[in-house]
Amino acid sequence: MFFRNLTLFRFPTTVNKSLKALEERLAEVILKPVGPLDMMSRGFVSPFGRDEAVLSHQVGDCVLFTLGGEDKILPSSVVNDLVNKKIAAVEEKQGRKLGGKARRALKEDTVHELLPRAFVRSTRLNAYIDMEHGFVAIDSSSRKSAENLVSELRHALGSFPAIPLNAETSPRTVMTGWISGEKLPKGLELGEECELKDGDERGAIVKCQRQELQTDEIKKHLESGKQVSRLGLVLDAHVSFVLGEDLVIRKLKFLDGAVESLENTDQEDQSAELDARFALMSAEIKRLFEVMEKNLKLSKAEA
Repeated sequence: MFFRNLTLFRFPTTVNKSLKALEERLAEVILKPVGPLDMMSRGFVSPFGRDEAVLSHQVGDCVLFTLGGEDKILPSSVVNDLVNKKIAAVEEKQGRKLGGKARRALKEDTVHELLPRAFVRSTRLNAYIDMEHGFVAIDSSSRKSAENLVSELRHALGSFPAIPLNAETSPRTVMTGWISGEKLPKGLELGEECELKDGDERGAIVKCQRQELQTDEIKKHLESGKQVSRLGLVLDAHVSFVLGEDLVIRKLKFLDGAVESLENTDQEDQSAELDARFALMSAEIKRLFEVMEKNLKLSKAEA
């Protein structure tokens, strides 16, 4: 269980007291099967798997939890095909064209007819709360999915003033400086991936992968006015990732230098293995967050 992406939300650590009752609060909004006429259902599930009852797992000052979902799969092509057949049959019977209102009503009736027979897709979205630094880390590169999880958490707790991560300095400017030769923060090294954009919203975009980034070719793009919008980085030879100007971390990977300590973990004990992996992951992400906070001047969440 290692996260592959990170979307972060900050919250004031003054709310940590309310998090002591997290397990009880999550139990009040557990995932329920999607209803026959519903398109989706959301609720919390155990991070240990569907057969487990516990809904959160704490190691140190970090608490792991999982948002579950059930979504009806109802392809629009299937709906439209059946609707068109029904429209044709009604028009032939009545000898006139159906108006827009009648067509919409027929489509709604068709969706309700198909919903009980639709396939259901289950989803799981892992996240954890770092109470020391006041952030929620969500294993997703989608801001919408992350916001949905925070919304569900806020619903469970009654109140949870979390906000998307924000920087007081321009991430583009900082990352462009790093690739231009400015000294990187301690522990950080350039990776082999970047994305360069013109200042114009419709300007050129250059994507580089598996390439040395401090080269004459990259330098020419910078001299033409392009700036770095995504940058591959390595932290302490333990974690590689791609940092975006939106402060979303993609392609998160834990390297051999970090995971070698897991070799001595009892692989037959699921709880012990989860503890070890979660402790390692949260410690590395703490370090990554601290580097970002210092060098990007991340805004704090107000109480």
